[in-house]
Amino acid sequence: MLLIVWHSRTGAARAMAEAALEGAAEEGDAAMLAADDATPERLLAAGGYLFACPENLGTMSGAMKEFFDRCYYPLLERIEGRPFATAIAAGSDGSGAERQIERIVTGWRLRRIAEGLVVSLNAQTPQAILAPKTVSSADLQKCRNLGQSFGAGLAMGLF
Repeated sequence: MLLIVWHSRTGAARAMAEAALEGAAEEGDAAMLAADDATPERLLAAGGYLFACPENLGTMSGAMKEFFDRCYYPLLERIEGRPFATAIAAGSDGSGAERQIERIVTGWRLRRIAEGLVVSLNAQTPQAILAPKTVSSADLQKCRNLGQSFGAGLAMGLF
């Protein structure tokens, strides 16, 4: 099963996670879980992970970081080798959030199975940053494709 752990403040990362879930569900078993609700037990039950969150102040959102903080030690040495991918809703380039997640999952010894998907929303003013976000249909299709290929790989035992 693919578990999509997500957090969203303005809607973009949630829309990305939902699109990925839609694609993954076409290929096999997939579930979407808010970062606040994610537990080590839920992650242990999954075969792979897609982490979807916004970039906030150049890093992943606080709720996503809290998820990793809560689950890191209980899962250490228990999920090694499982596949993961990331989807970042970014105000700029998303590299800080991507790097932060990469460093954490390196400790879990997860395997990246796809290049990080970063959707840049170019929100640079206070008004744009706080406003609800929409993701283009082309970017949502990229998320669906990521979910579909990840789900198919899990279903076929490729990962």
